[in-house]
Amino acid sequence: MSQSAVAEITLQPGRPRRFLKPETQTAMLFLLPSFLGFMIFMALPILASLALSFTNWQLISTPSFVGLQNYIKLFTVDPAFYTILRNTLFFAVEYLAVNIIVSLILAVWISSLKRGKAIFRVIFFLPTFTPTIAASVVWLLIFTPDGLADTVIRSLGLGLPNFLLNPTWAMQAVVIVTLWANVGYNVVMFNAALDLVPKHYLEAATIDGANAWQRFWRIRLPLISPTVFFATVMTAITSLQVFDEIFAMTRGGPGSATATLGFAIYQKGFTNFQMGYASALAWVMFVMIMALTILQFHMQRKWVHYDD
Repeated sequence: MSQSAVAEITLQPGRPRRFLKPETQTAMLFLLPSFLGFMIFMALPILASLALSFTNWQLISTPSFVGLQNYIKLFTVDPAFYTILRNTLFFAVEYLAVNIIVSLILAVWISSLKRGKAIFRVIFFLPTFTPTIAASVVWLLIFTPDGLADTVIRSLGLGLPNFLLNPTWAMQAVVIVTLWANVGYNVVMFNAALDLVPKHYLEAATIDGANAWQRFWRIRLPLISPTVFFATVMTAITSLQVFDEIFAMTRGGPGSATATLGFAIYQKGFTNFQMGYASALAWVMFVMIMALTILQFHMQRKWVHYDD
């Protein structure tokens, strides 16, 4: 068949043109439910919260546009905002550092075992399946006056105050509970990464006279740095959003010693019914998370090593 004939058949007006391949249409059909769910339950609420942050809405009244007044009130009028911000950053920094360090130590210890690795992975990972509210209530009973924690402290003669009743120690109780509930995820992830480090690297370092610390610091840690970076980013994001433990254990107290952005959003929105103000707080949290994540991705060039 000549090229002119093929062109005539191709350009016949009666034939419909297909803009997408059949397999592409099938893929889009399967993706449609997830896409609709994302748009309805994620994208639209996010945009709605942004719009609400510029309004004064008491739930039972009609929203009234107030411009930047909610944000101005946050940074200039509300005296509790900077306390809440300081508590959030304090918790995030302490929890992030302790989580990564403890996870690495436990992962290295499990990796060194000759037997029982799978058992200890399961033991440390089990708390991640526990509902956070239920676990926090149990820990609340442990930390209550004359509870298990008080009994142990008195028996050891440490002279420490009750954690939940002392403004200085209340946040430490929240850190302990959050660490117990979530450290297992990073332990399992770090342990899996350590098991993938080529054995001949470690054997060569041993032959060259490197001790256990040098092998970890110079070989194992650089090789698992992408995993450490991922865990650091995800742990930082979740730490800035902490809510369940504080809601179940302290309700932001004593005073405002454990009040964080997550709890303040709930308190302003669903206790005081200041939905516009709560939305402004939520967007402050969003900006903080985005800024921290961008900073981490920028700094990872200096310490994360990817295999070519």
